[in-house]
Amino acid sequence: MAKKIMVIDDSKPIRQLVSFTLEGAKYEVCAAVDGQDALTKVPGFSPNLIICDVNMPNMGGIDFVRTIKNGEQFAQYRSTPIVMLTTESSEKKRSEGQLAGAKAWMVKPFLPERLLSVVEKIVGGP
Repeated sequence: MAKKIMVIDDSKPIRQLVSFTLEGAKYEVCAAVDGQDALTKVPGFSPNLIICDVNMPNMGGIDFVRTIKNGEQFAQYRSTPIVMLTTESSEKKRSEGQLAGAKAWMVKPFLPERLLSVVEKIVGGP
């Protein structure tokens, strides 16, 4: 059975590129437009990995990570690894993400091969 990866980004082209890259490598993908949308989809999808943007409307990535890692209703997903995929490259934001519980930090633009390498290191092949 394919590993499941949730992609959270308010940019449709980025969601499509990341989804296309992952699906091409035989991962199962579920996309969400922001943290709030993702919170409604996580329970039905049960991802093995989450790839999340930082700056999004409604609920940004750091707040999403905090909610997943600390929210009682998401207790079963606390150990789900989260990779931040963002234009944010400051050490301050990166530290904030790590403290919230993000496992890795990738800066956009990204190479699809690099994304797959990070995913495979964290969850293994599809």
